Amino acid sequence: MDAIPYVNLAKQHAAIKAEVLAAVGEVLDRGRFILGDEVAAFERRFADLCGTRCAVAVNSGTDALILALRALGIGPGHEVITAPNSFVATASAIALAGARPVFADVGDDYNLDPERIEEAITSRTRVVLPVHLTGRPADMTAILQVAARRGLDVVEDCAQAVLAEHRGRRVGSFGRVGCFSLHPLKTLSACGDGGVLTTDDEALAGRLRVLRNLGLPARDDCVEWSGNSRLDSLQAAILLVKLQHLERWTERRRENAAAYRRELGGVDGVRVPGERPHERAVYHTFVIRARRRDDLKRRLAEEGIETAVHYPVPIHLQTAARGLGYGPGSFPAAERQAREILSLPVYPELEPAELERAARSIRRFYGG
Repeated sequence: MDAIPYVNLAKQHAAIKAEVLAAVGEVLDRGRFILGDEVAAFERRFADLCGTRCAVAVNSGTDALILALRALGIGPGHEVITAPNSFVATASAIALAGARPVFADVGDDYNLDPERIEEAITSRTRVVLPVHLTGRPADMTAILQVAARRGLDVVEDCAQAVLAEHRGRRVGSFGRVGCFSLHPLKTLSACGDGGVLTTDDEALAGRLRVLRNLGLPARDDCVEWSGNSRLDSLQAAILLVKLQHLERWTERRRENAAAYRRELGGVDGVRVPGERPHERAVYHTFVIRARRRDDLKRRLAEEGIETAVHYPVPIHLQTAARGLGYGPGSFPAAERQAREILSLPVYPELEPAELERAARSIRRFYGG
């Protein structure tokens, strides 16, 4: 029996290979590889997609976060509150901007718990940085209320959540800045690294464009020290092709998630992710919480079904975080989830029979 991979990028690209190669060929023919017309076109399309005035394309989601914080004046002596269960890039970006990462615990949706934010705020707090983890939108209504009450900026980490919605608005349109990753494993992916920022603040977008380009608003005038964080024209051309398929791919992910809920909803030992009426989740990952998680993961691997854990070690327990003063027990919900979570294959090209086989194996493991 054929194995079921956790992701299958080759299958995705096989279906659009001719379109991608044609787009790449046009860039090669024009010969403008840095900040070309494709980058500007992608930025316009992406801003429209998110419902914002501006988008600024950069070379990675990590740089998107760093540049957003820098553009807001965040640096040494400041604190930024975020979730401890994200990928390490979120906290790394805060540290690389010169600020201190501060964590608050998460809710059952794996997102920052608005009720825990208040207790993490100090006189040094400047930004709340929620992560729309797994492609499920955080409770932006409540988070924005806390931030407004305390005079804090909000920067959204939307790395896993292109097209996700909270109360009819797309993520990336709530905070001062939205930060997206276009890494190959994301729901909208480049063929390599890439990132993009969204904002309604045109002056802020202008500064972000300078920061991504070595501090150069013009070729011969460096106005501040910065690095090179430009998105290549080749990647922008590929992304423009993929944008034409993104809504269909997203709906397939949502259909797969609904099928898993039907297949696994009654299994004793498994908790499947829900979705509130005011949410539209996009299922970058479909994460169950499983009793005897590690044993289940091994059994599925033996049966040729690949799964993943996102993420087994919370950020506050990483070696790099030792100086922040946290330890085991600091964030009980995030730590408990880390022992139980398991990501199942949910990519758009997953065949219904493959999904049913994975679900059947899980039911069998729990005696169902």
